[in-house]
Amino acid sequence: MTALRDYQNRPGVDGARLRAVLSALMRRREELNAAGANFMQKLRESEFLNAIKHRSAIPGGTCEFDLPDFYHWLNLDPDTRESDLAAWLATIRPLCESVSELLWITRENARPTEETATGGVFQIIFERDRPVQLLRITLPGASRLYPEVSGSHHRCSLRFLRWNSVHSRPVQATEDVSFVLATCY
Repeated sequence: MTALRDYQNRPGVDGARLRAVLSALMRRREELNAAGANFMQKLRESEFLNAIKHRSAIPGGTCEFDLPDFYHWLNLDPDTRESDLAAWLATIRPLCESVSELLWITRENARPTEETATGGVFQIIFERDRPVQLLRITLPGASRLYPEVSGSHHRCSLRFLRWNSVHSRPVQATEDVSFVLATCY
């Protein structure tokens, strides 16, 4: 938040928008502080949720005979299930909204640039003194391509693959691929 406060005195900054963002962040911080350090303890101690969590990792582990109480709960009326879900989500809502707000700020901090992946491949070398938080890669909606990203703190490689079907493996694009890259610091 200190970094955002530094923008208050810069020319061209929308002061009202900045105050609204700072206010929202302060509100999220207060909500998290009010929730306390053990705000998820209720969910951790729930035998019902723990049984589902542990059994769902096993293929077929959430079957009727393995988790009869879960099966029973799934067959309760929708209002009861929605009420239970709402209570569980209310427990984690302050954290979810805080993360969502911080991701929004991170995403909006980027300046998108139009790039071309020559032969379907693109290399990015990151500045050592500016750690990258997030990359956003945008392709046209009708594109049958998707990016495969691999890398580390210092560099990143993008390979654009062509989707064929569920019955065959994707193939790397060999043509030049235009895309929009936003590097979020």
